[in-house]
Amino acid sequence: MDLAIIGLGRMGSNMARRLMRDGHRVVVHNRSPEPIKEMEQEGAVGAYTPASVVDRLAPPRVIWMMIPAGDPVDDMINKLLPLLSPGDVLIDGGNSNWKDSVRRAAAVSERGIHYLDVGTSGGIWGLEVGYCLMIGGEEAAFRIVEPAFKSLAPPDGYRLLGPSGAGHFAKMIHNGIEYGMLQAYAEGFEILESSPFEYDLAGLAALWNRGSVVRSWLLELAERAFKEDPHLESIRGYVEDSGEGRWTVFQAIDQDVPAPVLTLSLMTRFRSRQPDSFAAKVVAALRRQFGGHAVQPSGGE
Repeated sequence: MDLAIIGLGRMGSNMARRLMRDGHRVVVHNRSPEPIKEMEQEGAVGAYTPASVVDRLAPPRVIWMMIPAGDPVDDMINKLLPLLSPGDVLIDGGNSNWKDSVRRAAAVSERGIHYLDVGTSGGIWGLEVGYCLMIGGEEAAFRIVEPAFKSLAPPDGYRLLGPSGAGHFAKMIHNGIEYGMLQAYAEGFEILESSPFEYDLAGLAALWNRGSVVRSWLLELAERAFKEDPHLESIRGYVEDSGEGRWTVFQAIDQDVPAPVLTLSLMTRFRSRQPDSFAAKVVAALRRQFGGHAVQPSGGE
């Protein structure tokens, strides 16, 4: 089938490559021209403006956006809408808030245009192993795009989960769970690293992946990371968050669902960005005041 990918970051460009490998004709567009030129050399059809994206597609046009959540998605939709025709399909495969996806679907449907929100997981490995696709929207639009879904996903790796918003809601919770899993592994390996035993952490990760109840792809990646840098001395413990972990916690609050693990894993990411926590300083100061406990001077003292 013909379709366009807008946004040629790490995931968008690899998705285009995987689609082309399976025989699809892919039109590509990006804010900066260099990635477009690179993809043209690999067989994609370059489009240097939103208008040229639309011109290079046959109806029903399928345009898949892989761009940052928030205003960039609304801006691109506003550029494309006047150029599209009833029956065309817009897809948001980024990490948008599910409420925004519900709003956008309602707005574009007034023009007779389909809208799919597709939570996309797979990262830099998706090119080779495929992407897990969590899809929200109308079944009619899903059927139009299904040949591309089949090419992008591994076997049984895509599913229509419900109406507009359902795809991005599922991806939000998926990423919230990821926060908790990462934190559990992180704390366990820190205890191992500081234990009385000199563990080969890469070897232990490999061992746990042989029949253990905690085996997972994340443990495979942990083994890989520890092989590259056994004590992780080359990196800082600074951890960003995509926003979806926050949204998961907000949603848990809205629904009165207790989610202590996911919430604390998010808070720990915030702590990782503080070189010297003021809260920790307060605790140290109070312990000195009430118990005479020793404190360590800061670097500037």
